[in-house]
Amino acid sequence: MADTNAPGSPASSLQNHRYAIKSSVHNTAASRRREQAIAIGKERREALMRAKRVCRAPLSGSDEATVEDGDMVIDEKADLETRTAQAVEELKSALSSQGKGAQKKKIEALRAVRRVLSQSEIPPIQVAIKAGAVPLLVQYMSFGSSDEQLLEAAWCLTNIAAGEPEETKSVLPALPLLVAHLGEKSSTLVAEQCAWAIGNVAGEGADLRSTLIAQGALWPLARLMLSSKGSTARTAAWALSNLIKGPDPKAAYELINIDGVLNAIIRNLEKADEELATEVAWVVVYLSALSEKAISLIVRSHVPQLLIGRLLASENLQLLIPVLRGLGNLVAGDEYMVDSILIVGNSITDQALSSLIKCLKSDNRVLRKEASWALSNIAAGSFEHKKLIFTSEATPSLIHLLTSAQFDIRKEAAYTLGNLCVVPAGSTEPPNIITEHLVSIINGGALPGFINLVRSADIESARLGLQFLELVMRGYPNGQGPQLVERGDGIEAMERFQFHENEAMRNMANGLVDKYFGEDYGLE
Repeated sequence: MADTNAPGSPASSLQNHRYAIKSSVHNTAASRRREQAIAIGKERREALMRAKRVCRAPLSGSDEATVEDGDMVIDEKADLETRTAQAVEELKSALSSQGKGAQKKKIEALRAVRRVLSQSEIPPIQVAIKAGAVPLLVQYMSFGSSDEQLLEAAWCLTNIAAGEPEETKSVLPALPLLVAHLGEKSSTLVAEQCAWAIGNVAGEGADLRSTLIAQGALWPLARLMLSSKGSTARTAAWALSNLIKGPDPKAAYELINIDGVLNAIIRNLEKADEELATEVAWVVVYLSALSEKAISLIVRSHVPQLLIGRLLASENLQLLIPVLRGLGNLVAGDEYMVDSILIVGNSITDQALSSLIKCLKSDNRVLRKEASWALSNIAAGSFEHKKLIFTSEATPSLIHLLTSAQFDIRKEAAYTLGNLCVVPAGSTEPPNIITEHLVSIINGGALPGFINLVRSADIESARLGLQFLELVMRGYPNGQGPQLVERGDGIEAMERFQFHENEAMRNMANGLVDKYFGEDYGLE
């Protein structure tokens, strides 16, 4: 981020950092949300749920309601690979069969392939691909095929697409048919299975997402998210979140412009189904990270209130993370969110604060970081919002995080605490200090945490630490600020920048040392 501090006023950007992020048109805001969305997406993939998913059981409502006798976990790798090659060969043979019994033979052949791709922890995808399964499955997906045949073929493609990157890419020839069978003329089961396959492909990478978008996958998936069948809406929402997650914002922009999408999001967040709400919340995360128009529409809808309600009521980590991230994006992306929705004194604001405090106290690292980030943007708002946070349990929790949490959490907590201490002045003036807040936060033990940030190798964090030290030295009552900083080894921390290669940081630190610890320091 460019250094916008006025000379001699190192604290002037403490507020500006968060105001920039709160601006709905600022490039830094969009970049920040996009980076955070990618980071949280990694958490989703690595810790919570796979970006790609193997389909092991029949979809709810299908004819095959129970596991058949032949469906057993196959442990022997060699036997599994042999069976896979044989199943693909039978698939090829059945494709050319004609007359009575031909359809039954095709279904049985498809089921045999599907079973070997579903019943092992490490499915023999590569064996199936080398045996020629994908072009055969494409033929089985042809128009006019029975729903049962389409469902089995799409199921096989789903599990192939759940494999390694090159295995997923092998499904490319099937994408046009998978997208086509999402349409209104397809049965719900077939459309849902095709959505699952597309979600797996989209989860692999940006190039495949671009291909799917070019082939028209967005609109039919959005329509499926409106389905009254919970599993269908859930699968469609999951596939959509994979499809729009960036880094190109075009898909998010196109999705929010589809009629009915916002209503589908609201309707599904209102339902009791937490699994469905989780997938829809991920759609909100990526929409709010990548599209300014989406933020504007979402914050003016009922979605913020629904997210806050979910955040307060649920203990489900898989739901809480996307709900909190989505809420954080909205707070960071549009001042209307804070100024017109989170009005001090309204019950929804009290609920939002209570839910964020709950997350600050969580054992989960992601929740603590996300809650700190959301609070930092609320704290950059009006004096009333600062006072609301300051007088709550959030402040001691943030001080604790600043002094004891992982580095990324400490930085977010520091921004919140810093924003609680200042109100903006003129454009060329340092911010005015809220003395009551500053004194209380210092007395609560925050100063060592800010001095440690000054020592950080991360320039943004070191700058934040210096900005806060300036507030202390300038604004602590009775001129005691410099002494407090000195006793905490703050001079030593600032002097490390005496010959630093970063000119702005060098000038800031040297200017503070000269101003507050110059020749007259300590003299009566």
